Amino acid sequence: MSVAIIHSRAVLGVEALAVTVEIHISSGLPGFAIVGMPETAVRESKDRVRSAILNSGLEFPAKRITVNLAPADLPKTGGRYDFAIAMGILAASGQVDCRKLAEVELLGELALGGGLRKVFGMIPSIRAAAREQRMIVLPAANRGEMNLVGYEGSRTATSLVEYVVHLTQDSDLARPDPEEASPPCLCHRGTDLIRGHESAKRALLVSAAGNHNLLMIGPPGSGKTLLANSLSRLLPPLDAAEAMEVASIRSVSNVRGQCPSWFCRPVRAPHHSATVPALVGGGSKAQPGEISLAHRGLLFLDELTEFKPSVLETLREPLESGEITISRANYRLRFPSRFQLVAAMNPCPCGYAGDTRNECRCSEDRIDRYLGRISGPLLDRLDIIIEVPVLSHAELLDAPEAADPFLPEDLRGRVGDCRELQSSRAGALNSELRGTELERWCRLSKQQKKWLAETLERLSLSARAAHRILRVARTIADLEGSEEILEPHLLEAVGYRRCRILRSLLR
Repeated sequence: MSVAIIHSRAVLGVEALAVTVEIHISSGLPGFAIVGMPETAVRESKDRVRSAILNSGLEFPAKRITVNLAPADLPKTGGRYDFAIAMGILAASGQVDCRKLAEVELLGELALGGGLRKVFGMIPSIRAAAREQRMIVLPAANRGEMNLVGYEGSRTATSLVEYVVHLTQDSDLARPDPEEASPPCLCHRGTDLIRGHESAKRALLVSAAGNHNLLMIGPPGSGKTLLANSLSRLLPPLDAAEAMEVASIRSVSNVRGQCPSWFCRPVRAPHHSATVPALVGGGSKAQPGEISLAHRGLLFLDELTEFKPSVLETLREPLESGEITISRANYRLRFPSRFQLVAAMNPCPCGYAGDTRNECRCSEDRIDRYLGRISGPLLDRLDIIIEVPVLSHAELLDAPEAADPFLPEDLRGRVGDCRELQSSRAGALNSELRGTELERWCRLSKQQKKWLAETLERLSLSARAAHRILRVARTIADLEGSEEILEPHLLEAVGYRRCRILRSLLR
């Protein structure tokens, strides 16, 4: 037959959309045309496909070949259609049985020698093929993603020849092995010796247990970055559903995790020169930003005041909703972005405001301009704000055995148990409680309500800050094994909003 139809997938955001590859071979002068909004990499596939077919010992028809990528109004990018185009040419020219390709989806970039190279966006494509009950064939380099999804209808091939042999001689292709998808997590190896900072360690524990946003303020060298890195090691591994969400984002953005295990939580630390598209996503090809790459993990913003205010303000909506909607002239996409924000900053431009050992050289006007880069609405969305003072020389020179390692296995287990309690009770972590859930699980007595109202009035805090105080108090109560929020829990939660620098920021 002179017409063949092959199924493939395009990636738009974190979704995999069906693409039909139609190949028509007709008489006339030899030619190769690709239509259907192909970008440069797709148009160049005709050279890769021709070389791959010839170098695989197969026949490339010396006729006029027209390839249509439907739907025509969907932009096609990358080399993911090479495999489908090559098999379509072989089917249209009668070298393979077209009927065997009717319910198969093919994705992969071809090397000139006929080998299949890895392409991005495989996890959404495999899941989409599973929903439609179609077999999907991928490059062998994407085997890890196939194993994670575990779809029985997925296969991998190393080359064009291997798949042709499979069709003609019914040979076997590699099948998924879910056990290979979960190598040991290496993110929790090793512990850091953190001397002093007992109040900061307590704040890290509360932050990790309830997934609360945290801001640390202190002079240079006080240990803010070390504490932030320690927080990432307190977090439990991802469960199966969370790992699939995170892996889908990594897959479409072609970003590898910091650990070979799919179940390690992501940690992103962008430089303060990051732009708005780099942080929240977008651009000409609609890629996920840092907040989406940190989904279900940590987003660490060091030197918070060095970020452009316009960049920081874009965090306000995703911090509340857990997702980001990017609207541009050519597309409108939604990316998940339920991350835990951890930030660090100095109290002034020179870094030594309030330090008893170093004199601050900044004027009040300069300090106000510096702190004014952080807006009140953004601060309202932070649950815990603490000061991290510089340690004394005596504390720094303590013997290593006198230092508190802070990250023993039982502490990580305590965080995991606390999170499991919250999920089983309300179906969400305490930081995600909203509306009636907040009223149900964060109940206060009349006396506690009266005291909290007076405190909020005295500290000039907003209703959003009041809700965040309740969520933190609920987490503290869970850590202490209390079913009710008691006065010490409420006092500690309010204490995390009484930072001296915070009062200057909200002045």
